[in-house]
Amino acid sequence: MSELHDLSALELWRLLQAGETSPVELTAHYLERIERIDPAVGAFVTVTRDAALERARVVQDTVPTAAPLWGLPSADKDLLRRAGVPTGFGSRAFAGFVPDESDPLVIDMDDAGAVSLGKTATPEFGLPSYTESLASGPTRNPWNTELGAGGSSGGAAAAVAAGLLPFAVGSDGGGSVRIPAAACGLVGLKPSRGRVPGGSGLASLAGLAVAGPIARSVVDAAFLFDGMISPRGLPAAHRSAVRAPGDDGPFLASAVHGEGRFQLGVTTSSAWDEYTDIRIEEPALAALTIARSALERRGHGTEDLVLDPEPGYAPAFRTIWQAGAAAIPVDGEREELLEPLTRWLLERGRAVPARQLVESLAWLADYEMRLIAQLSTFDAVLTPALAMTPRPIGWYDASDGERNFDQQVRYTPFTSWVNVSGLPAITVSVHDTDDGLPMGVQLIGRPGGEAVLLSLASQLERAVRRPVRHPALW
Repeated sequence: MSELHDLSALELWRLLQAGETSPVELTAHYLERIERIDPAVGAFVTVTRDAALERARVVQDTVPTAAPLWGLPSADKDLLRRAGVPTGFGSRAFAGFVPDESDPLVIDMDDAGAVSLGKTATPEFGLPSYTESLASGPTRNPWNTELGAGGSSGGAAAAVAAGLLPFAVGSDGGGSVRIPAAACGLVGLKPSRGRVPGGSGLASLAGLAVAGPIARSVVDAAFLFDGMISPRGLPAAHRSAVRAPGDDGPFLASAVHGEGRFQLGVTTSSAWDEYTDIRIEEPALAALTIARSALERRGHGTEDLVLDPEPGYAPAFRTIWQAGAAAIPVDGEREELLEPLTRWLLERGRAVPARQLVESLAWLADYEMRLIAQLSTFDAVLTPALAMTPRPIGWYDASDGERNFDQQVRYTPFTSWVNVSGLPAITVSVHDTDDGLPMGVQLIGRPGGEAVLLSLASQLERAVRRPVRHPALW
């Protein structure tokens, strides 16, 4: 008989609805696993055991069972404020900070009936694409704890992969949902800009950072995605002419049915090709080949695609990445508490001239339109998820900002330009290497095209038949 954590999120929800388990029982089960397993993983920075059990009792006794995520455990990425819970933003500079108010996404998850078990690990202010914060230590990949879990939603992904949560909410400003999901053998969905009310990206610099689900299967990702959207619905501000007709959700049906035949572009090129030497390792290419063949067998058309060269992309994106650190609310002597990479970014960001920032924002806005136009003949575009296998703990040079930036680009060249364009994208694991490491692919959709992506991803998941499981150790 399967244990509760072996079941999918949707199966757990059905058990809850049938009264075969309860929010309190389910919460206690996952809290026990966190206590036993997380010391070897480092997925959580704070576990709110007492508050979680009390919240589960409140959900059980007072929240209508019709709430879309009723009784299901989740957690808050440590970039999100939850009133009364320590929120460190992955930084020693915010040790002991306890906010008085919760962020909108936290409130939306509560309104959907979820039960937060605590805060998942993130790198300092979510800036890098790996999770090795000096404030809490590295987050390890459950498939091989000598390797990193990716970032910046590394704690969320590691928790799901290790069976510490049935699913988790992440945020993605340059790949921060898709990178750790791919590294940990999961499904990660970056929604269209504006799709998730509590994490729309509309107010973030260059519209980069959006909230999205991380789960073990496409169906579970869609299930959580619907729950993230349902409390308030799609913001009217993003009902634009470029959105795909008929893609308003709910999205679970698209993942469950997995219907349709589509035309796909397939590419190994990226917006970073003019910046550095991108070398795609054999396991990443093998994943792409497996996915392409599987989709072709399902009747989808595929066509090789080479993206137009964009030599202006790297300097424009670098400016935004650095400028994004300029507003970190740390000054004076407290700057010494920041990690070397963050200090480098903060100093560079605060030195960016206003003209350079405005020009970079304008360039990226033009790039968004060019990219959407180039991809418009395809229903979706298939790429590797990552260019390399998951990186070892300590692989990134945290003391040299220039080298660190280059390392991040070479590891994950296929993600940031999707954020710049505001397009939806999903990563799906399709096979394991001989060493047992999961490798996956990314599907990029049209504006507002999450339903097509979920349908395609579901078909791909079924075609490759990679088992949905936790690492054998756990």
